[in-house]
Amino acid sequence: MTDALKRLSEEGVAIWLDDLSRKRITSGNLAELIDQQHVVGVTTNPTIFQKAISSGDGYEQQLADLAARKVTVDEAIRMITTADVRDAADILRPVFDATGGQDGRVSIEVDPRLAHNTRATVAEAKQLAWLVDRPNTLIKIPATKAGLPAITEVIGLGISVNVTLIFSLERYRAVMDAYLSGLEKAKERGLDLSLIRSVASFFVSRVDTEIDKRLDALGTDEAKALRGKAAVANARLAYQAYEEVFSSDRWQALDKAGANKQRPLWASTGVKDPAYPDTMYVTELVAPNTVNTMPEATLEATDDHGQITGDTVAGTYEQARADLDALEKLGISYDDVVQVLEDEGVEKFEASWIDLLKSTEAELKRLVPAED
Repeated sequence: MTDALKRLSEEGVAIWLDDLSRKRITSGNLAELIDQQHVVGVTTNPTIFQKAISSGDGYEQQLADLAARKVTVDEAIRMITTADVRDAADILRPVFDATGGQDGRVSIEVDPRLAHNTRATVAEAKQLAWLVDRPNTLIKIPATKAGLPAITEVIGLGISVNVTLIFSLERYRAVMDAYLSGLEKAKERGLDLSLIRSVASFFVSRVDTEIDKRLDALGTDEAKALRGKAAVANARLAYQAYEEVFSSDRWQALDKAGANKQRPLWASTGVKDPAYPDTMYVTELVAPNTVNTMPEATLEATDDHGQITGDTVAGTYEQARADLDALEKLGISYDDVVQVLEDEGVEKFEASWIDLLKSTEAELKRLVPAED
């Protein structure tokens, strides 16, 4: 464990890996990252699985077995992805036990094609929780308008949730409201609130990518001065919202009933613009009771040269608000940016899922055994 990652962890930031593959599991790499680089959780998404399974490394035997059974491609993908998540959850189980269930978590996402269908999302979340069958799983539900009531319902059933694809402050507040409503439902049903966990995945780098593109189009000195400021400002104001909601009277009542706070999770923390420090979305978002899920390159960069100097969020809210206000004054609409990002996020995951369906279907057809 390096000093930078150790210090980050000591500041209250849980380090999760934003990647999973069968090779990472079977080679011992995941166990090594847990042991040596303070990784205490794993997140997956449709794009991660598409890359892992399309590489073919380690999936051949299971695909051959599924082909022999002539299962549908949808069933095959669920069998493959839940197997990886189950194995990763078992590797992380000691962390889960040591942290009282806070960390040691593995996330798996509902079918992204269901992002705008509340009822189907709830049904899929229940099915995934049953299929993986590990207490340290988080079911990922997108923070679309249809996703919000699904979050409430799934939390109300006692299933732990990772809310994904959050870009806007308004939607983040709606996510926290959905979580609290779910806890209230669970309490009415007599469930043990202490066993229910949730994180809210607030996306970071994509905000800069979209806003910087618009700033570059303006091309003024004023616009150039705001490059690379929006994403961190947005995330810091999200943390301010988190502090407000989880000190409210409504929260206090749930806290007394044994509920856990929904931690903010910084997602999309790989820096996409080489002009910026490659650890920017880690070092600038250090705050207690948060999670930072990193692609391996960001984890390695933080390990190698990350400068962790303590809490970098407290006391920044006024400047963060000023940075976002300055963008509006230049004619860059925050509401438009976050809607574009949400729509693109859903579309990208859906495209990855469809690519995965196609490549898996081709493999199943190739591996169908000759008739006896």
